[in-house]
Amino acid sequence: MTLFYSNSACSQESSAQPLVMAHYMPWYVAKPTSEVWGWHWTMNHFNPENVIDGRREIASHFHTVIGLYDSSDPSVIEYHLLLMKLAGIDGVIVDWYGLSDFRDYAVLQKNTQAIVDQVRRLGMKLIICYEDQTITALVDAGKLPAADRVSHAKRELSWLQEHWFALDCYVRIDEKPVLLSFGNAGLTNVEWSECLSEFPVPLAYFSEHTRRDAAVGGFDWPIPSEGLAAVNRFQEPARNWKHAIPVVYPRFVDIYAEAGLHASYGTIQDSEGRTLRETLRQVVTNQPSIIQIATWNDWGEGTQIEPSVEFGTRDLEIIQKFRRITFDKQFSTQPADLSLPLKLYQLRSVKKEVRSPDEQLDKIAILIAAGNIAAARERLNKISIAD
Repeated sequence: MTLFYSNSACSQESSAQPLVMAHYMPWYVAKPTSEVWGWHWTMNHFNPENVIDGRREIASHFHTVIGLYDSSDPSVIEYHLLLMKLAGIDGVIVDWYGLSDFRDYAVLQKNTQAIVDQVRRLGMKLIICYEDQTITALVDAGKLPAADRVSHAKRELSWLQEHWFALDCYVRIDEKPVLLSFGNAGLTNVEWSECLSEFPVPLAYFSEHTRRDAAVGGFDWPIPSEGLAAVNRFQEPARNWKHAIPVVYPRFVDIYAEAGLHASYGTIQDSEGRTLRETLRQVVTNQPSIIQIATWNDWGEGTQIEPSVEFGTRDLEIIQKFRRITFDKQFSTQPADLSLPLKLYQLRSVKKEVRSPDEQLDKIAILIAAGNIAAARERLNKISIAD
């Protein structure tokens, strides 16, 4: 088994330690970057204009440290990726809805490109998780003939191959670009086999929970009805697959019932950080080449490890410690370092309001990304709002 990834123009080979990747949602729309509050903050039920006890009313049981944000904002993406870097997370698995101009898919595509740009700039790594349920939605809406399901998927994958799979930051296994597909509401097992057998570039394809015929393995995801037992159950068949991507998560506390969408999927308690620690402990059993954290920022399902009012940076500190103790003793960042991206983001927010140039802040971001923490902290401490 060979895992290829790169920080430079040439791929590096690594079999000594796994990549830790955070599942990233690009779907948030917020004022004032956009003209409206997007569905994922409101779910057509909550009104962020209402402020209760100092917090906006949103479609989540939890609240972001930086407030409601728009996923197209480069300063937000930079803040997220730098936090990941300091927490020992190597990159993002972006939830991708394809290229169609339907529902909010075009907005998601634009936001994903902004994420890819920042991933490259900050030396992070990238994997795409294809939401192929979009194909079913397009067919149901009369936007795509049912007979074109496979050809549509092939067009989407061809675009990925041309634009993102070939990037130096894109993760490869056995020299093949890694691709995940979410759920089972899109292409069938047979359709995925047809799609990939006719695709000109071999892909390292992973299906959810189980290994489809065309997949090199499966990736896991939280199952609220089964709780932590599902993590261990995934490990059993995964031992017989060529590759597997286990899942790590801190909790599952969705807002769907309160939003009036449908019944809750169930709850996996946070248990004061024990859920995250236990899933981290379980997933290293099979020595995976990739570990997926679910999620960085799904606020609607409460699985986020992004800093929150309720948990602060606790989850990132747990991952820091896990990386250092388990497989990367040279990883040296500390909990106090996690304050730097927030300070940088706050300075960018002020300078954005006064239209001040960001050259100094750009340099600080690169210092943080490069691991030059002392120099970044020194420069941040010297900057005043008037600079």
